[in-house]
Amino acid sequence: MASPATTDTTTKKSPLSRHRHLSPLSSVRISPLQLGGMSLGTTWSDRLGAVPKSSAFSLLDKFYSLGGNFIDTANAYQAGQSEEWIGEWMATRSPTRRSEMVIATKYTLSPIPQGSSIQESNFGGNGTKSMRVSIEESLRRLRTDYIDIYYVHAWDYSTNIEELMQSLNHLVAQGKVLYLGISDAPAWVVSKANTYARVHGLRGFSVYQGRYGATCRDLEREIIPMCREEGMGLCVWGVLGNGYLRSPNTAAERVRNVSHLLTGHEEHVSLVLDTVAKRHGEGASVTSVAIAYVMQKTPYLFPIIGGRTVEQLEENVQALSLDLTEQDVREIDAAYPFDLGFPHSFLCPGGYRDGGGCPGPQDVAFSRAMGEFDYVEGGKAIRPFKG
Repeated sequence: MASPATTDTTTKKSPLSRHRHLSPLSSVRISPLQLGGMSLGTTWSDRLGAVPKSSAFSLLDKFYSLGGNFIDTANAYQAGQSEEWIGEWMATRSPTRRSEMVIATKYTLSPIPQGSSIQESNFGGNGTKSMRVSIEESLRRLRTDYIDIYYVHAWDYSTNIEELMQSLNHLVAQGKVLYLGISDAPAWVVSKANTYARVHGLRGFSVYQGRYGATCRDLEREIIPMCREEGMGLCVWGVLGNGYLRSPNTAAERVRNVSHLLTGHEEHVSLVLDTVAKRHGEGASVTSVAIAYVMQKTPYLFPIIGGRTVEQLEENVQALSLDLTEQDVREIDAAYPFDLGFPHSFLCPGGYRDGGGCPGPQDVAFSRAMGEFDYVEGGKAIRPFKG
């Protein structure tokens, strides 16, 4: 009888190498942070600054060496250059590199550069034609015959659910896509789509992607509760305030051209994060606290981290070892007034008390008035590994 495999524990591994399931309904194993591919390229240098191929490959190499296997991109990022470089990196590094990586990409936004004479009508949108054109181009650029996670990039408010889910399921049946995701869409759209998929025996959405962080907590109103009910994972962008969360002494470095994404809370939230970081001592920073904060709010949440340098990547990975206290989380929550909105603010006028990213039955005012009740706790986020 063969002896069980042993694991070499002589070298301390990066916490990025401790992989976890994407969601309760999808068993693919992924690193707790995913590397964002939007900045990998030079086509969008006027908006995001340039990350040349050599720097992009260095970031990808470092991410992989630390144990990362989860990469997020889209057909429109850098007008396709992001997908091309990720595909080239996988193809040139190792014959097994593609199988090692979990690649998420998207369709809906047009990858056609501005000023082109090409008619763009069917290069974007949620419809079947756009989907077909986009998937074939993404497969070619990524140098692969399948996509691990294929997202609807944004809801266009014009495509019907039946067409969308039938066409997406066709990609799954063809073996071109393993899991489906949806990004930047209302909760009612996702719930309706998944209900249609279940009733008709189709593949539903396994993961949602949206904006979430200490400066923008809107997902706590409808999206996080929906993900819990639907058994979906949650991949979030904007965790670092789109580059505007900085310690007071580096505030001048806030140079990214994303003013339309500012909430007005960036400066004060940065001060609160800095206070929490100083409380945790050496190794903690504004950025690592911001990442740890969202990861400890709700389970199956995976921050998308960007950055231009290996040093920034290493700083982001430090967040996986940072164990925030309940006091830390509540202090960050209180950085600015957050309104749950109706009906949550009506049903739960005292807000929610478990710090879990959404209201629960213990927060409903009329239930509390009727007596004292004990409820089964919902799922909790994975805490940092102590090893």
